[in-house]
Amino acid sequence: MKSFNYETLVKACLINEDCIATQPFKQDQYQEIYVMRHKSNKKWYALIFTLDNTLYVNLKCPPDLIAILKEQYKSITPAWHMNKKHWCSVDVNNTPHSTLKELIKISFEITAPKRKKQTKKDN
Repeated sequence: MKSFNYETLVKACLINEDCIATQPFKQDQYQEIYVMRHKSNKKWYALIFTLDNTLYVNLKCPPDLIAILKEQYKSITPAWHMNKKHWCSVDVNNTPHSTLKELIKISFEITAPKRKKQTKKDN
């Protein structure tokens, strides 16, 4: 299994034309943190960072899924520096790539702009 670095993880998170990678933190100790956002609504769907020389990504997931993931994978833990009910931290190089890709997709979809419902006038 090929390991991820910042560049390959950022690329893995750019799953749609509505994705953008930003580095909003200007302080030296935070300059390597990437915030993956939707261009359209600016909502975050991933936070990429290192902690103790380990590469992580925080992803938003349904709370019931987070509970299952934490039991199934030692590499998935309560989110660092985020709401621990709705976000999890994923040690990207100790989690199956297929699981990581699916979690990125879920996080992207949860934070995506809501589609407007059609009214009877629209039909």
